[in-house]
Amino acid sequence: MVRLLAIDDDRQSLDLISSALEQDGLEILTAEDPEKGLQLLRSLRPQIVLVDLMMPEMTGLEFLEHAMEADPSTDVILMTAHYSTESAVEAIQKGACDYLNKPIALDRLQERIARLVEEAEAQRKAQALEAELTHACNFQGIIGRSPLMLDVFAKIRRVGPHFRNVLVSGATGTGKELVARALHSLSPAAKGPFVACNCAALAEALVESELFGYVRGAFTGANQDRTGLFEFAHGGTLFLDEIGEMPLAAQAKLLRAVQNQEVQRVGSPSVRKVNVRIVAATNRDLRAAVAEKEFRSDLFFRLSMVELKVPTLAERREDLPLLIRHFIEQFSREYGKNITGLTRRAGTALYRYPWPGNIRELENAIGSACMMAQSSSVDIQDLPEFIRSPAGCADAPSHHPLISSDEMQKLHARKVLELVGDDKIKAAEILQVSRATLYRMLTP
Repeated sequence: MVRLLAIDDDRQSLDLISSALEQDGLEILTAEDPEKGLQLLRSLRPQIVLVDLMMPEMTGLEFLEHAMEADPSTDVILMTAHYSTESAVEAIQKGACDYLNKPIALDRLQERIARLVEEAEAQRKAQALEAELTHACNFQGIIGRSPLMLDVFAKIRRVGPHFRNVLVSGATGTGKELVARALHSLSPAAKGPFVACNCAALAEALVESELFGYVRGAFTGANQDRTGLFEFAHGGTLFLDEIGEMPLAAQAKLLRAVQNQEVQRVGSPSVRKVNVRIVAATNRDLRAAVAEKEFRSDLFFRLSMVELKVPTLAERREDLPLLIRHFIEQFSREYGKNITGLTRRAGTALYRYPWPGNIRELENAIGSACMMAQSSSVDIQDLPEFIRSPAGCADAPSHHPLISSDEMQKLHARKVLELVGDDKIKAAEILQVSRATLYRMLTP
């Protein structure tokens, strides 16, 4: 049921409003004292508020400010017998949805409230539908209903039961690890381990020992035997993230392990057999890297027997409402809050932003907004400054609205680098990419 709260120090006015607006589906609350009205607002969360502009204890504009702080999604209508253009403009600027003269024209009030009730009911149904869609469009932890994502889901279903090696390509933050986990969960090795390795984070001298392990005494500091990631993943799946960052020398040793399903610990002459499915991921164009002799062609062809490309968020913008709903539900549970959705202005800002950082950037933004939110709806002031500010979209010029996702990522990387004072290490951490990847993103 939609709730309406009417606040006026004139009891007759409240009785008139209650009588005129009485209808099925609308619960009407009244208060002659604005302080009591504020308590009702905070405890019962009415969707619509009618408040008199001139009251002795608290003006309608002051109440409006408190209402917007408590829940910016509330529709507030101010009523006054002392109309002025200045106060009407101020009320609208502060968040009021309408401004009515006294004596109230009951037919106009009834029409206005009927429209707001319809909107509130439509919003409730939309939220319920979005929640249903979010769950219905959840494939192995991946949210999507766009044609591109449905195609990815279909390929995962077909490939999952049979793959030995898969290459997952896509821009940073698109969810390549989720695709890898989905492939693992649908494979015969689902009960085995899923082991993730960020190749970009491995120092060149340590790649071999991390992947294949070592024996005691193999080098200085090797005080005991250590199992490598291939052996840890035996009977399961090894996820090699950012495979394009792996040094060429290590690629040759990786090729043998992938091809022969056997590993040799550093410092040991013996060979150990393993049974490991490989999912490699990259945000680079590995075919171009092969052409430039930066990546071994034989390893590329071995890994890319099946290649899955994950689209950017810009390519699947129809999934944005579902993803926003999913992350709001996720962080609402995590923070112990009852956040049900977005205000219109917050939604506008989120839909306008180009999301060069893809799903990861969206998740971080919604997580931050839910942490800041003080009401049941995320409002625009809860969003990170770079999203709510018009400058947040300044790098995507209006006279060039269609640019590639790579160009969008480069623009975003330059913006982040500028904001951190040209500190490339910090910029790489924020973007969650290796410094080598950052340098490539900054290359004209």
